[in-house]
Amino acid sequence: MSEWWRQQGSDATLTLHIQPGAKKTEVAGLHGEALKIRLAAPPVDGKANAALLAFVATSLGLPRAAVELKSGQTSRRKVVTVRGVDVAASAALWREG
Repeated sequence: MSEWWRQQGSDATLTLHIQPGAKKTEVAGLHGEALKIRLAAPPVDGKANAALLAFVATSLGLPRAAVELKSGQTSRRKVVTVRGVDVAASAALWREG
């Protein structure tokens, strides 16, 4: 598995590189050791963070409450924890791109 997805039991930690203000929300491939995600939401008032968490949850078929931003609230590099997911789900996130 790639460095951007780290499985720990039924939880996973995702390292993401975010590009807010894009034309559409989509996975853009790898950016170093992170998965790059373009977000249509602007980087103001937490809108991009909320859009990111909703996108990850929807892509993995999980409720929004299963996805939590652990670090990077004001940075392009973010670490997200996903509860109740298996490594096979990373393919679902890749398909979004």
